Amino acid sequence: MPEKKEKKYEGRCMKCKEQVKIKDAKEVTMKNKMKAAKGACPHCGTKVFRILGKAK
Repeated sequence: MPEKKEKKYEGRCMKCKEQVKIKDAKEVTMKNKMKAAKGACPHCGTKVFRILGKAK
């Protein structure tokens, strides 16, 4: 069984006030049909959200 490659996304943590790699990132589609990455900050555990662009 092939391994799932986890995509690496970066987002801004509002608590740490710095750019971080999103831990446990999941790609989601928002109501307006745009893609986004959702996950957590690896340092403090705060939710991190990054809008990626239009879904194809």
